[in-house]
Amino acid sequence: MPASQPFVEPDEHAGSRRFVCLCSAIEATYRVMEELLITAVDYLRLAVEAIGAAIVGFGALAAAFRYLLSLVGIRNYTNSEIRLYLGRFLALGLEFQIGADILSTAVAPTLDAVLLLGAIVVIRTVLNYFLSKELERESQETTAEPERDALRS
Repeated sequence: MPASQPFVEPDEHAGSRRFVCLCSAIEATYRVMEELLITAVDYLRLAVEAIGAAIVGFGALAAAFRYLLSLVGIRNYTNSEIRLYLGRFLALGLEFQIGADILSTAVAPTLDAVLLLGAIVVIRTVLNYFLSKELERESQETTAEPERDALRS
């Protein structure tokens, strides 16, 4: 042994300490990545929810504008046509809201969050189903009216 280097006793636990240190670093990285993912999904959920709300809001304003045009006499929209127009926006907005609800429980869901999501999705899906049926019925009635008018003439 050279005289310039002091004698160092071998440490039999050095390898296990390095492994524990490496595991701690991996665990810390995992926690940071999980927090980033949760934050990103939360922002995405807010964006999807805002898009759904904007669609419903725009549809309500556009339907109100069509109604005003009918009242003033500039355009001749029937109430059924205005309802169909608004209903399409409502159905699309509901779909976005369901998507936002699903995103809210996509990362680290709890049992309570999943049950709440299930209840919300069921309610919104039932609303959307009946809204779609109503739109379909209104659409068939609207297309049948000109044919009836043509037969009467």
